Amino acid sequence: MDHYRNYLTAILLAFAMVTVGCAAPDKQQTAGEYIDDTVITTRVKAAIFDDAELRVNEIKVKTFDGVVQLSGFVSSRANIDRAVQLTRSISGVKSVRSNMIVK
Repeated sequence: MDHYRNYLTAILLAFAMVTVGCAAPDKQQTAGEYIDDTVITTRVKAAIFDDAELRVNEIKVKTFDGVVQLSGFVSSRANIDRAVQLTRSISGVKSVRSNMIVK
């Protein structure tokens, strides 16, 4: 399982690198700030993926200047609380905005 987690982390980091090269931020940021936000997004997605209670495909993650926005449809209020808690525990996260909805 640990090998699978390392493989997933490598894929997420590769995705983050491609995203950095292809995407333009909505507002002006330095390259360092944009990379920091991409790393935060990748770490949040990995934490959600590693959590047995949450489904990574249900939750969308966006980060701008350290503010993480979570959106999507989840199964319960407990899942929303868990996703917010996990996100707050990630280094570099300044605040969390939750736009998740219980389906």
